[in-house]
Amino acid sequence: MKIAQIAPLVESVPPQLYGGTERVVSYLTEELVRQGHDVTLFASGDSVTSARLVPCVDRALRLNPAVQSQLPYHIAMMEEVRRRADEFDVLHFHTDLFHFPITGDYASRTVTTLHGRLDLPDLAPFYRTFPDAPLVSISDHQRRPMPPVNWVGTVYHGLPADLLPFNPKPEGYLAFLGRISPEKRPDRAIEIAARTGIPLKIAAKVDAADKAYWDDIIAPMVRVYSNVEYIGEINEQQKADFLGNARALLFPIDWPEPFGLVMIEAMSCGTPVIAFRCGSVPEVIEHGVSGWIVDSVDEAVEAVGKIDQLDRAAVRAAFEERFTVERMARDYLEIYRNLAGVRANAAHLRRRMGEEMNLQVVA
Repeated sequence: MKIAQIAPLVESVPPQLYGGTERVVSYLTEELVRQGHDVTLFASGDSVTSARLVPCVDRALRLNPAVQSQLPYHIAMMEEVRRRADEFDVLHFHTDLFHFPITGDYASRTVTTLHGRLDLPDLAPFYRTFPDAPLVSISDHQRRPMPPVNWVGTVYHGLPADLLPFNPKPEGYLAFLGRISPEKRPDRAIEIAARTGIPLKIAAKVDAADKAYWDDIIAPMVRVYSNVEYIGEINEQQKADFLGNARALLFPIDWPEPFGLVMIEAMSCGTPVIAFRCGSVPEVIEHGVSGWIVDSVDEAVEAVGKIDQLDRAAVRAAFEERFTVERMARDYLEIYRNLAGVRANAAHLRRRMGEEMNLQVVA
């Protein structure tokens, strides 16, 4: 198939540091190429891919201090995609809202993966305006706030099996990986570490929007507890050691998490996850197998005490069964092939090829 992957321009594909959506786009793109598909990636110019790259800006917008608004760059990218839409069998968008007004003529050959939270009040009227656009959720829970729309599937994220290798002998610390923000609840992670006495390492970025939360809430807590260490934002190469050497990953969220990529990253290393029962958590974590699902800090503290009851090899096996990139690509290809526009084009091609073969036989 000739497939276009259209990524956000905020981060490169893959991102140099934090960036869940762009990371997933990279994994999917590379796996589709590996399977023999003709893939074109619309992304920032500093992206690295084995697909055909269409650079829509020179570098990731987050890393360019001259950029004050992301909107003009994304709109310009959508115009480039519109001009070239006829080159592709399928156009797979990962760009939230930008593309819907310009895909009307070829919407039946598109699919849009919604990577973010969908419970924001401004989103419902938007999606009511485009009820027929084919959409993919990244968990079933993510769908709950949406008005009636054209869901064509739920596809859980997947990782290359060799990306984050299994580590059967971790060190003794707890890990927190992600963003410093109120919904991610690093304060809960610090409280859990304080009550258990186990060292906690926090690897996370601080966005400008969360700077006050860091300054007023989290930084003072880090200074108070000697067993809590903030190591900052880490890259993909550092992540294997950080997660693999952790005794457990703390995922103490307090929001409707659409998926939670870090959970399966930890599972890939064999590291069990202690996660609060929010959003996608019950879909991703098998309680008592790949981690413990809890409803309070008290329960999380108790779960830390029994983390060694979980077999790290079983955690890795749960990852291999459900969350590899091969499975993710297979799920998306099934969706691509069942899109109305793709089926129509395939039927037209079969008829044309049949007519050509019949002419050859007559000749």
